[in-house]
Amino acid sequence: MTSGQRQQVYFWLGALVFFFLLVYLLSPILLPFVAGSAIAYFLDPAVHRLERWRVPRGLATLLALLLFLLMLLLIFALLVPLVQLQAGELARRVPGMVADARGRFEHLMQLAQQQLAPEDVAKLRDALGAGLGDVASWLARFIQRVLTSGIALANLLSLIFLTPVVSFFLLRDWDRLVRRIDSWLPRHHAATIREQARLVDATLSGYLHGQLLVCLGVGVYYAAALSLIRLEFGLIIGVLAGILTFIPYVGFATGLVLALGLALLQYGSFSGLLAVIVVFAIGQVLESNVLAPKFVGRRVHLHPVWVIFALLAFGSVFGFLGVLLALPTAAVIGVLVRFALARYLASPLYDPANRHASD
Repeated sequence: MTSGQRQQVYFWLGALVFFFLLVYLLSPILLPFVAGSAIAYFLDPAVHRLERWRVPRGLATLLALLLFLLMLLLIFALLVPLVQLQAGELARRVPGMVADARGRFEHLMQLAQQQLAPEDVAKLRDALGAGLGDVASWLARFIQRVLTSGIALANLLSLIFLTPVVSFFLLRDWDRLVRRIDSWLPRHHAATIREQARLVDATLSGYLHGQLLVCLGVGVYYAAALSLIRLEFGLIIGVLAGILTFIPYVGFATGLVLALGLALLQYGSFSGLLAVIVVFAIGQVLESNVLAPKFVGRRVHLHPVWVIFALLAFGSVFGFLGVLLALPTAAVIGVLVRFALARYLASPLYDPANRHASD
């Protein structure tokens, strides 16, 4: 490696470290900008289509953004009343469910008293009481922290009011920004960087569009199937499972646990639990073997384990902002790793015969 190449490597490593340090320091205020960038990236193809119909860029940006917001409002207008209805019914029935669960617990304790020694029963009761107390206190502290956090409230308000503004200006100037960034590329490597950027764009857009369709299909299936077996509040569980399906296996696991808990309280029998298990088993098969291959496919090249790791790693460091940044970062790293691996396999470092082939 020549001195000039070493300088380039040091420069880009330093720039990468500086970028992540800046994101870490500014993470409390970056949420609306990241969300706005994601919306602009998602809507840019629609704006290009409107431009082909001779619509000015500014007007096309405004129309695309308004249609996007209108679609979101329409979805909320259709879902929120149903979810509110079931949520209200759930809140009304929580005391009865708690009383029923307490009765079942007391029945189990009576059975335990018949089978265990009195001191073992007392230890079991104390352990369960302490565990429930810890869970209740943790939930109370969490709710209080969420409700009283000024930062959380500021982030929510900025997300609501600033994100559309950021999205509009980024979407309006998207092509200009891309040309400006392209002009900053090192001329000797510009063609290679552009090719890798196109691969990142194809990977990211394919994953986003495909995964959104998977989430929609899974959510509709779970909501319909759980309602079909007459599980109360199945619509809420289906919607939640569909949203969380964006994170591989999290939607399935969360929906299954919640559905089993409600089925245990509602049915109190093994047949009810079995029906829920069958619904989620079919849903997992449908997601893994039908929806994901059709809408996401092999062209995306993002392994579910890599996606999960990126979401957890970036979420733990940057919070919710990290969750938003995890997917594009995972796509970039995946493309760069495949590029580096291809270069390595074609180099003499991998096979000395490659030296003669290159000559």
